[in-house]
Amino acid sequence: MSDRKCDGIKEEDRDSLSELEFDSDKESDIDGAALEPGLGVRDESGQDATPLVASGAGTLNIDTGATLSNHGRRGRRPSHSSKKVVAWRDLPQKKQLIVITLARLSEPLVQTSLQSYMFYQLQWFDPSLPDSVISSQAGILHASFTAAQFFTAMIWGRVADSTLAGRKTVVLIGLLGTLISCVGYGFSTSFYQALLFRCLGGATNGNVGVMRTMISEIVREKKYQSRAFLILPMTFNIGVIIGPVLGGILSDPAGSYPDTFGKVDFLLRFPYATPNLVSAGFLSIALMMCWLFLEETHDSLQDKRDIGVILGRKIIALFGRRKTTIAYTPLHSRGTSISTDVEMSPVTPRDSSEDAPATSKRLTTRRRYTTRLPFRRIFTSNVTFTLVAHFFLAFHVGTFNSLWFIFLSTPVYNPTHPDPPDFAPQLPFRFTGGLGLPPRSVGLAMAVMGVIGITMQLFLYPRLSSRLGTVRSWRTCLFFFPVAYTLVPFLSIVPSTTAPPSQKTGPLIWITIAGLLLIQVTGRTFALPGQTILVNNCTPHPSVLGTVHGLGQSVSSFARTIGPILCGWLYGLGLSHGLVGGVFWGLAGMAVGGLIASFWVREGDGHEIWLEGDEDDEDDHR
Repeated sequence: MSDRKCDGIKEEDRDSLSELEFDSDKESDIDGAALEPGLGVRDESGQDATPLVASGAGTLNIDTGATLSNHGRRGRRPSHSSKKVVAWRDLPQKKQLIVITLARLSEPLVQTSLQSYMFYQLQWFDPSLPDSVISSQAGILHASFTAAQFFTAMIWGRVADSTLAGRKTVVLIGLLGTLISCVGYGFSTSFYQALLFRCLGGATNGNVGVMRTMISEIVREKKYQSRAFLILPMTFNIGVIIGPVLGGILSDPAGSYPDTFGKVDFLLRFPYATPNLVSAGFLSIALMMCWLFLEETHDSLQDKRDIGVILGRKIIALFGRRKTTIAYTPLHSRGTSISTDVEMSPVTPRDSSEDAPATSKRLTTRRRYTTRLPFRRIFTSNVTFTLVAHFFLAFHVGTFNSLWFIFLSTPVYNPTHPDPPDFAPQLPFRFTGGLGLPPRSVGLAMAVMGVIGITMQLFLYPRLSSRLGTVRSWRTCLFFFPVAYTLVPFLSIVPSTTAPPSQKTGPLIWITIAGLLLIQVTGRTFALPGQTILVNNCTPHPSVLGTVHGLGQSVSSFARTIGPILCGWLYGLGLSHGLVGGVFWGLAGMAVGGLIASFWVREGDGHEIWLEGDEDDEDDHR
């Protein structure tokens, strides 16, 4: 064999290198040998097997071609990494995930903030209305946001899949629409004005489905999914903690703090503007962060010039200092071709594709597909069953979130002035009334839900999901919902330290609230991220990933629309007939229906249908 050198590499070494598979991990198994970036290939005994010789220019070009992919399929040994619990620090593209987290966090802050005072705001709109009518209006107002989403979510999913807009544009539009809606809702003085602005916010917001799509494109390896898809539910729980507290403290400051704000004309005219202005501030920050730092994940648009990202990098370069050292850029990372340059360049000590400067990257985006799957072929049997299960889960979880704050705010049953007249409770089923909590206590009760949820999501879900698998952990925790919904209405008959019609107080009521929420939130903690993973992985082809998530959000929005409206009306009907628990027991029946539907759901691989020109992204299956 010739000893002639070509571009700084011996021909015999080039022949050996062409048979290798490179991975983005620090060490890759190559038929018993380990590749150490920048050093060479070592066999199991640690001896050098194939040295990597750099040229005088310091650049090593490697193009493995199609043979590499075939070799990798035949020669890869099974990895045990998927059985290990992945830590948060192991997630790829952490900076992008942080931006998505901040964008998602701003929206639950808005939604949960208004729930803590919505009942009292509706009373302020028209004090003459009875509690049963206000309960129905609260259900309509809560559902109006998701109703508008139902009609537009799939459209936003198609727009996100198109090359004219992409994912980032849809996210920015959603944040801007929610911002305008939030400000308008805060200055509303009638039910119909509030309804208009809630519908506006829902119609312009398809962010949940698009953000799930972006996360699945940033994190393609299944071993990271239990962590990555936990981000959106976890930010919801953070919002559930902060939002109700802010809403309870900031709503009607003139009435809550008369000595300080009782004479402020603005607060008397718009008592519920303050929490919405604070929420608008959070949304403005999220909007700016996404424009400056969020990168497009659509395969066809990743190379498109982004003025916001360019400006964001200039701002970082202007105000930040970067320590540089000599290191190697990665050989291979997700979404880049195997043909890449290994070069000596100034990068950060923790060399990664997300930390290296854009100017030092000479990586080309590898498209996984060239043909788009027709819309009519999306609805495979697994997609259909997954969406049906998704409907049941969204229906009872979304409806419970709506009814929970109404139930907490409903006045306590007063036997001296019964409503309905001449009503006498007959346990165990005929009783009425709520807990009569004021906005600050409602905010605290909802924050308890968030604290329980985020604690379990951080410390419990990843471990059990890794041990049981996505489908088993998801299906198992669906059993918790019927139990929780059956027991919730009995809170209204728990003894209180104060006599009616005062709000329920005392340690017993708060212990009971915490215990019931523990059951419900346990189910929600496992079910929601598991459902998101199943919707993502049931996608028949990566070209319609955004569309499938848009369909999932449309199904969820439809369920969260009819659920609160229907059950809000049933709740008011139950109050007027002395059967407040009826609607919750109906939710328990819906939860049982979702549990039955779950037995027809299986976890897909995100690429069930193969079209001409598709490339196998092996990271998807690891």
